[in-house]
Amino acid sequence: MTEVTTGRRAGGRAERVAKRAAPPEVNPCPPGQIGGFYKPLSEPEIVAIYETALRLLAELGMGEVPDILARQLLDNGAERSGNRIRFPRGMVERAIEVAAKEFTFHGRDPARSIQVGGECVHFGTGGAAVQTLDLDTGRYRPSTLRDLYDFTRLQDTLTNVSWFTRCCVATDMADPFDLDVNTVFALLKGTTKPVATSFTLAEYVAPIMRMVGIALGEEGAFRKAPFLKAHISPVISPMRFGEDAVEVTLACMEHGLPISCITAAQSGATAPATLAGFLAQSLAETLASLIMVNVFQPGYPMVFSNWPLVIDLRTGSFCGGGGETSVMNAASAQISNWLGLPSGVASSMTDAKAIDAQYGVEKALSSLAAGLAGGNLIYESSGMMASLLGASFEAFILDDEMHSMIYRTLRGVEVTEETLGFDAICEAVLGEGHFLGGAHTLAAMQRDYFYPRYADRDAPITWTEKGQSDAWSRAREAARAILETHRPDYLPPEAEARIRGEFNILL
Repeated sequence: MTEVTTGRRAGGRAERVAKRAAPPEVNPCPPGQIGGFYKPLSEPEIVAIYETALRLLAELGMGEVPDILARQLLDNGAERSGNRIRFPRGMVERAIEVAAKEFTFHGRDPARSIQVGGECVHFGTGGAAVQTLDLDTGRYRPSTLRDLYDFTRLQDTLTNVSWFTRCCVATDMADPFDLDVNTVFALLKGTTKPVATSFTLAEYVAPIMRMVGIALGEEGAFRKAPFLKAHISPVISPMRFGEDAVEVTLACMEHGLPISCITAAQSGATAPATLAGFLAQSLAETLASLIMVNVFQPGYPMVFSNWPLVIDLRTGSFCGGGGETSVMNAASAQISNWLGLPSGVASSMTDAKAIDAQYGVEKALSSLAAGLAGGNLIYESSGMMASLLGASFEAFILDDEMHSMIYRTLRGVEVTEETLGFDAICEAVLGEGHFLGGAHTLAAMQRDYFYPRYADRDAPITWTEKGQSDAWSRAREAARAILETHRPDYLPPEAEARIRGEFNILL
C-alpha cells in the first residue's frame, strides 16, 4: 500500500506537498475537446429555421450582386428576379453537399496546426479593436502597430489560443495598404500558430501574398500548408452582397487562402429582433456566402461563420455580453453542425471596460455556451473588452485560463474500471481511512484536474498576507513578464531584409 501523508516521516510530507504543487505533466484539458452537448434548439426548430432560410433565398433572394458573381450564379442554377438573384432549393442543397466539411488550418509550425470541422472545439481570436487597455495606466488609448505585435507575441505563449487573428487595428497607420501589409508582417514575425487577417481591397491580396512567399522562402510553399486565413464579410445584412468584399473573396481564393465568410447581422437593426427570425435570416445570408464560394471552387476551405450579434434595443448600441448573445451563437453553432459545415461563432465579447464581475460573468457564460454547443472555431474569445472596442493584455491571460476550465468541462467524466476506483475505495476504507497520497489519487491528480495559475485559491489569511491582489493585478504581472521575456522572431533575417526592402514596414 502506498504511504499517505502523516507527520511521522521526516521530510515526507514536504516532499509530497511539493509533488502535488508541481504542474501536471500532462495537460488535462487541451484544445480540441468535443462539443455539441448543449442544444438550445430542438430538431423541429432547426428544420423550421432552415426551411425559412431556404424560402428567403428562393423567394426573396440577394440584392446588389456584382456582375462577376451574378454570371457565375446564373450559370449554376440561380434565377434573376428584377434586380435580385434568387436561389432555388436544389441549388442551395447542392452547395451544402459539395462544401468542405473539414480541413486543416496549418501553422507554420506543423505541431500547431488544427483540424477545423467535425466535433472539435477551438478558441481563438478576432475583432478589430481601435483601443488598447494600457498595461501601465489602466486606461484605454488608441491601438498601435506595436500593440498588435505585442498581442501577437503574448498569445504565442498561450495554449488555448488555437489560432490568432489580429485583435486590434493599428490606428497609427493611415494608409490602408500599409495597414494590411504591416498587420500580416506582425503576424509573421510574432507567431507560428495559424493566423488570420483581413484585406481592405482585392488588389492588396497579391502583393501581401508575395510577402508571405518571401517569408516562407520556397515557391509554392504556402499552398502546400496554408497558414493564413482571410476574414471577409461578403454579405451585408439584410440580404445583399458587398461588391468590394466579394472581390476580396475571389482574390483570396485565387491565392489559396482558407476563408471565413462572416455574417454579422445585428438584432433589431439589420436582422429581426426575434431570435428565431434572426437565426433564419442570418442562416440564409451565410448560405449565400457558401453558394458564392462553391460555384467558383466546389469544396473550397471555408468556415461557415454565422455570428449573431445583439444590440440593446433601448439605445441601439452593440452588446457583446448577455444571455441573448450566448444562446444565439450557441444555436448558430448547432445549426451549422447539423448541416455538417465547419462552424464559426463568437463569444467572450464582454461589454465590461474593466476586469471585474461583469467581465467574468459575460465572458464565461458566452464562451461556455459556444463550447458546449460545439462551435468549431470560436472567435473573439480571447482578449476582447468594451463591446469589441478594446483589447487587453491582461484579458488574454485570464481568458486563456478560463478556456482551460471550459475545455475541462467539455472533456466530461471518463468512466472506466480504473476511474471507478473500486480497489482504491476498498484500500482506503480498510487502511488509512482517506485517499491522500494514494496511487489512485496521484494518478488522477495528473490526469483529471486543472490547476489555475491566476485564479486565487488561498485561504483569506494567506491572501491577506500576500497583499490582497486581485485577478487584474495578477494578470498584469503575468503579461508584463511574458512581454519582457518572450521576444520571438520567426522571420529569417534574410527574408525580413527582403521584405523591408520591398514594403513599407513600420514595426
